[in-house]
Amino acid sequence: MTTQTTTGAGQLHIPQPAFEGDYQIDEVVPLESGEVLVRPTQHYAIYGRLNAARDNAVLVCHALSGNAEVATWWPQLFQQPGALLDLDRDCVIGINIFGSCYGSTGPGSVDPETGRLYGPTFPLINVRDIVRAQARLIESLGIKKLKLIIGASIGGMQVLEWAVLFPDRVARAISIGAAPLGAMGLGLNHLQRQAIMLDPKWAGGYYLPDDEPRGGLAIARALGVISYKSVPLFEERFGRKPNRTGENPWISTAAGQNGRFDIAGFLDYQGHKFNERFDANSYICITRSMDTFDPVRAHASPFAAYSRIQAHLTMVGISTDWLFPPEEVRSMAVIIAAAGARCDYREMASNHGHDAFLAEPGHLVRLLTPVFE
Repeated sequence: MTTQTTTGAGQLHIPQPAFEGDYQIDEVVPLESGEVLVRPTQHYAIYGRLNAARDNAVLVCHALSGNAEVATWWPQLFQQPGALLDLDRDCVIGINIFGSCYGSTGPGSVDPETGRLYGPTFPLINVRDIVRAQARLIESLGIKKLKLIIGASIGGMQVLEWAVLFPDRVARAISIGAAPLGAMGLGLNHLQRQAIMLDPKWAGGYYLPDDEPRGGLAIARALGVISYKSVPLFEERFGRKPNRTGENPWISTAAGQNGRFDIAGFLDYQGHKFNERFDANSYICITRSMDTFDPVRAHASPFAAYSRIQAHLTMVGISTDWLFPPEEVRSMAVIIAAAGARCDYREMASNHGHDAFLAEPGHLVRLLTPVFE
């Protein structure tokens, strides 16, 4: 059994990985864009143990700023009683995606062909590229079929690609808050990237590690946070209240700026905090991966793509998600089911917007529990 760490009285017990390491594909890997990655590496973590039959493997796919250590950002999946995952029964695997800054090959890695950091030259990564590489790692572990694959946001995109690309290697699949981005989401991602690139320290993407475009990344993150939340949540939490630091929005400061409203202070804090743990080039890379997600694009029709699915697929929409509106997730589920796949739709009622899968994980677990009964 994987060891667990207590974070404090009354707080969650966070399991520790039984194994954490890297898997390198020792060849040139072709990408959907026509570019290649040379001997790329995937960082991964394993919780629990594979059984003798190797049929208890669960793959958890992370969102934009997540990593391979699933229990650090989604610990409630492991919590008892009523948890979706039980480390006495399940072997849980997390894999950091290409383009990230948490161990897998990304913009901060050295390009073997030049001996220099990729930086802004890192190739466009499609979700399909990520999933094909994950499948090779899973195969290297002797796992022929995943018991379950689950993820939200770009993690949910990975789930859908797995179900289509490798239909005989997935038993159950749960995709949360994911669909091809609409014009609103594409526009927001574009503005986030522009905010980074307009930072004077962007330097064409060749910035130094100790002189990063922090201002631009902070604004990008703040824009992202707005898209992850909802109007009802922001009105309830912030409304038109002055910033809790005591600033007065109706009085100019010595610098000629007005004091902030509470929502502004919150967004500034989120941007500052994000700078401590993420990289600007990785942010650009992963939002482009989200933009280009389209599981139908490589197939003749939606029917041709979705009729391949053999897994029992559950798609979850979030009632106040305006980045991936629930009606779009529901519509996608209907189309998948019409293609003959076993697909059901569930909706999470929450004021937390797209972030509800992280903000209210207990609610999500209760919603999904019947899927396993």
